[in-house]
Amino acid sequence: MSQLQRSDRFQLRGGNISPLTGCYRNVTFGRLDGEGGKTEKNARSVTIRGMIIIGVDEVGRGCWAGPLVAGAVAFDMSGPVTEGLNDSKKLSKMARERLNPLIQKEALTTGLGWIEPGAIDISGITEAVKGAMYAAVQAVLAQLGEQSGEVEIIVDGSYDFLKDYQGLPPVRTMVGADGLVPAVSAASILAKVARDDYMATTAHAAFPAYGFDKHVGYGTAAHIAALNAHGVTDLHRKSYKPIQKFLQSI
Repeated sequence: MSQLQRSDRFQLRGGNISPLTGCYRNVTFGRLDGEGGKTEKNARSVTIRGMIIIGVDEVGRGCWAGPLVAGAVAFDMSGPVTEGLNDSKKLSKMARERLNPLIQKEALTTGLGWIEPGAIDISGITEAVKGAMYAAVQAVLAQLGEQSGEVEIIVDGSYDFLKDYQGLPPVRTMVGADGLVPAVSAASILAKVARDDYMATTAHAAFPAYGFDKHVGYGTAAHIAALNAHGVTDLHRKSYKPIQKFLQSI
């Protein structure tokens, strides 16, 4: 095992998982302050009561280097939910790091799915997202066990990355769910903190000249300068066009 691999990471794979027991009915989504009203900037715009929601989101899709990470968080919506949640991209690093342990403490359970750069290069980013989200959801379902009540999975965005997998609870897609649904907001924070920490520690220690602790793999000017000076590493996604340009120039 190389220094950039972790034994607890999931690889792209298929398979089925057993659904949780309990009936299901459609959920009505409504504004916190009533129909047609204004929503405060830090207010949650969607409320879901009386069921278990598993929120799912991913981070690192557009990065040139490093893993893709998906998070899944299960909240019992009949109980208290972590306050201050929002899309991880709209929160400061300090806010994300403050919320992360609260999420892990107050959620029913959480899960992460990691897809390494090599797997992304082989299967493509869409399949990588599918695999990461499935791995994260599978981890959550395994820990939930036979929870009573209704269960729904909500995936951020308009595309159902879980549609190819059998035996899951009902899946709903929602554009902007990472800023509207607490469980999805929590999943985006969980994944973002985990991935950033990996890039700032393990990846940076392996390749200190690349500044992974600063740009975490995104295509910044500093990252481009490092690639020009030092070339492509094993951590880079060689199927991505910006990285292929550096490979062709060798």
